[in-house]
Amino acid sequence: MRTTLSLKPAEVKKDWVLIDAEGLVLGRLASLIAMRLRGKHKPQFTPHVDCGDNVVVVNARKVRVTGRKLEQSVFYYHTGYPGGIKGRTLRQRLESAHPERVVEKAVERMITRGPLQRQQMRHLHVYAGPEHPHAGQTPRKLDVAAMNAKNARV
Repeated sequence: MRTTLSLKPAEVKKDWVLIDAEGLVLGRLASLIAMRLRGKHKPQFTPHVDCGDNVVVVNARKVRVTGRKLEQSVFYYHTGYPGGIKGRTLRQRLESAHPERVVEKAVERMITRGPLQRQQMRHLHVYAGPEHPHAGQTPRKLDVAAMNAKNARV
């Protein structure tokens, strides 16, 4: 008899994955990270359980975008005051003090909203530079550029 296995939270085994974002295309990188965080790459994927991996992303400042998105893609936010709508281009966000937020937001918007999303996003660790404090977990390196030629821009 064939039955569908449904994982319980105690049965989940989480791995640690290290991704170097230097030269990688933002959207392709974000979709791959979102898939890893949800656990959809595993054969025992269960939609209502956090069964994804822990993902560490380094060099988020050096991520690339295609076309003219650096100048044309504007992120709007509101200050809370009347007439307080403001916007920043993608270039301004990448050159700011927190360029890792660009990758975090791209991944966050690719995962279904709700309590499970907030739990899964806690397993994403993004750093602007090449240093990270997760060496003790011995993350295995994932070469995203070698998966598809379109994943990297030079």
